[in-house]
Amino acid sequence: MQDVLNPPVLAEPSRDGLPPMPPGPPHEERHFAQDGTGRDLVLGASQGLALPFALSVALAGAGASSGVIVTAGLAAVAASSLAAALGGWVTAREEAAHYALERGREEEESHLYPDRERWEVAAILHRYGVKGDVLRQAVEAIAADRRKWVDFMMRFELDLSEPDPFRAARSALAMGGGGALAGLVPLLPFMVGDRPLLASAVMTGLAMLGLGAVRAQAKGLPAAVGAVQAIGIGAAVAAAAWFVGRLVA
Repeated sequence: MQDVLNPPVLAEPSRDGLPPMPPGPPHEERHFAQDGTGRDLVLGASQGLALPFALSVALAGAGASSGVIVTAGLAAVAASSLAAALGGWVTAREEAAHYALERGREEEESHLYPDRERWEVAAILHRYGVKGDVLRQAVEAIAADRRKWVDFMMRFELDLSEPDPFRAARSALAMGGGGALAGLVPLLPFMVGDRPLLASAVMTGLAMLGLGAVRAQAKGLPAAVGAVQAIGIGAAVAAAAWFVGRLVA
């Protein structure tokens, strides 16, 4: 009875005909490492941590002095962070070039084969349960604006999203910066303090635990799983590096 006497008030349509979003559950917050820059930062840090740590362990196993270990480690940090930055730049540029190539192809096909492209739009919508007159109206509405038509095909046929024009620069900075900061972690104990190898192993292990947990959470996995995997990889790397260092010595 209350619903009849007090019907819900419908939201007024906006200028493009789409009403405002009704109230509902809050949107799920994105994890830091799921964001493009955050993901690159974590990835760069994970990559930048391994090489200086392995080099430090190997040189320590060979009996090198702390000064030699720090010098070689800093060189490894510079090389690995630069490689990570350039790798991030190249990957982002390749993704942008691939998107541009595919978009040009879709635009050309919409001119040369409009009927075939309309059919493909209809086939995509049909998979979501759109049928009959509603399907025909939806196809015509999408095809009426060529840019939105191509946008639709890029997203739902090719599963490609338009890349950020600043993605390459941000990716290079994030991956290079993350690698450089993480690479200093295994070297700090050799710069100051006693028993540097043990302190380096502990600090690097803690960093690997944290990075592994963050990466696992970004993938929807339990943080403990990622942390255990990361520390296992770190232990294997340390054991191999120590063995090589002792073998050379």
